Amino acid sequence: MKRNHIYKTVLGLAIAALTLTACTDEWDDHYNSLAVGQQEGNLWEAIQRDPNLSNFASVVKACGYDKSLASSQVFTVFAPTNDCLSAEEANQLIAAYNEEKGKVNDDDNTTVKEFLQNHMTLYNHSVSSLSNDTIVLMNGKYAYITPDAIDGNKFLSSNLHYENGVLYTLGNQVKFFSNLFEYMRKDNELDSVRSFFYNNMYYRKEFLAEQSVPGGIVDGKTVYLDSVFIQQNDLFDGEFLDARINSEDSTYLMIVPTNQEWKKMVDEYTDYFIYDNNVPDRDSLAYTNTRMAIMKGTVFSRTFNKEVAMQDSAMSTNCIMNYNYRRSMWGADSLHYYEYYKPYAADGALSGATPIECSNGTMLKSNNWKIDKEQTFHQIRIIEAENMRNVREVSTVKNSAGDDEPTVAAIIRPVPNIFETAPDSLQNNPYYNVISNNRFVEFEPQRTTVNPWVSFNITNVLSNIGYDIYLITAPATAYDWSATAIQKLPTLIRCTVSHHDIEGKTVEDELCDRVETNPEGVNALLLAENFKFPVASFGLEEDEPQVTLKVETRVTSSQLRSNKYTRTMRVDCILLKPHEDKSMSNN
Repeated sequence: MKRNHIYKTVLGLAIAALTLTACTDEWDDHYNSLAVGQQEGNLWEAIQRDPNLSNFASVVKACGYDKSLASSQVFTVFAPTNDCLSAEEANQLIAAYNEEKGKVNDDDNTTVKEFLQNHMTLYNHSVSSLSNDTIVLMNGKYAYITPDAIDGNKFLSSNLHYENGVLYTLGNQVKFFSNLFEYMRKDNELDSVRSFFYNNMYYRKEFLAEQSVPGGIVDGKTVYLDSVFIQQNDLFDGEFLDARINSEDSTYLMIVPTNQEWKKMVDEYTDYFIYDNNVPDRDSLAYTNTRMAIMKGTVFSRTFNKEVAMQDSAMSTNCIMNYNYRRSMWGADSLHYYEYYKPYAADGALSGATPIECSNGTMLKSNNWKIDKEQTFHQIRIIEAENMRNVREVSTVKNSAGDDEPTVAAIIRPVPNIFETAPDSLQNNPYYNVISNNRFVEFEPQRTTVNPWVSFNITNVLSNIGYDIYLITAPATAYDWSATAIQKLPTLIRCTVSHHDIEGKTVEDELCDRVETNPEGVNALLLAENFKFPVASFGLEEDEPQVTLKVETRVTSSQLRSNKYTRTMRVDCILLKPHEDKSMSNN
């Protein structure tokens, strides 16, 4: 068994900044140190020389950005003066920086990200009387720049060109506006969600050699003059959220639970993701899947969810909109996991939550979680018999050459809409669109001396949560209107489920024995009610799934000779349905 692979996805804030092109006619200023209006020295020297920028300078130096602003790298700095950044405020920023230093990624340090990088951008950006542009700040935020202001904050001085960039001074600080991902860090009621999303297991800095500027070889290794890093978070990948909630280019709505609701669900859901001791990385797999069970299906792209449409139905980024893909993933195109009808109704998935506006959408903070697990991860499992990947093994006997020979043949039977050769009264097939995918498998015995059997693979089960297990059988008349009396005979079956225990050993449970099938229609045989697997296989990539269901006939030779029963089995699918607690539902 393999751990479900976590693919990477990029938080491309730095990439966006580094690929930004000039928004004015002064593009040559990016590279030409002899630009018109050239001032003496570099940006750091200029900031140090200005007594009205002393408070800003103290923060720059404390955070180590003095070295960057004195380097050959080109920046534009929008420096707040002492009139809008007091010495006390500067000291508070420095104290906050030191408090977080070493505890969080450098680019996540609040002082760096929300203050320094919020007043800086890469490359030269000059303004003219025609300027009306959007630029990307170093923290990835978009800022609107006009001839005399940035985001409405008036320039006190502008277009001061130095050796490595341009300096502006401001009478107000540029306001930092959190996106959804960033807001998690600010709200004490969301500490649990923040801890998950900012966990170093998924969230990390990666060096981009192809984006960085090499400066030569030292001791056989490339030394970079300008190193470029990006923050990656695996949880934003399609396998998980399929949403870049850190991106300023997208607009989302996201519902998140408060700490109290989070703890309640983690306490419950942990039991559903217990893996046997032989599963690699079982603890981290259980940790991730328990928490993703809460968060998957909580983000909604505004591209696909306009306000009016969301009143009727909300499609999360984990929703599958393609009906063919739904059938492939979930077994039926009628299933609509991660999609919520009437989400703002009294008991709707999004009702009662507190909206908080962010730079890339709206966060809904909920202290009364209303997304039912059966709308998301606790799904109906449909194992189609005609999908040969689901057939694990069939019974065999040794032939005269000593080789294993199957005792049963699997014949896929289509269910037509119309029986064209039948009399008019029988032409409409009553089983069309009743049998799943309009196909089933006829398991026809190849030996008259043995009861044949077939076993089916069952994947992605949860632990310690109830399933009602059904075997769905089909009648011979579903594919042949003229089926004979012999073909219409019932059979007797025995069903056994095999699964792992906590030690990874195979355990067998008999679900039924000598149960008679109904040959007159589609028959849903309830094999087990509220069956609970001790360990989960959810999210595992299994070459040989740990859970199998064995179906075998139990017809004696005399019963076969007397034409009371047949040993032919016609299987539509196996169904694992979340168990409904009748006593709870009646209250």
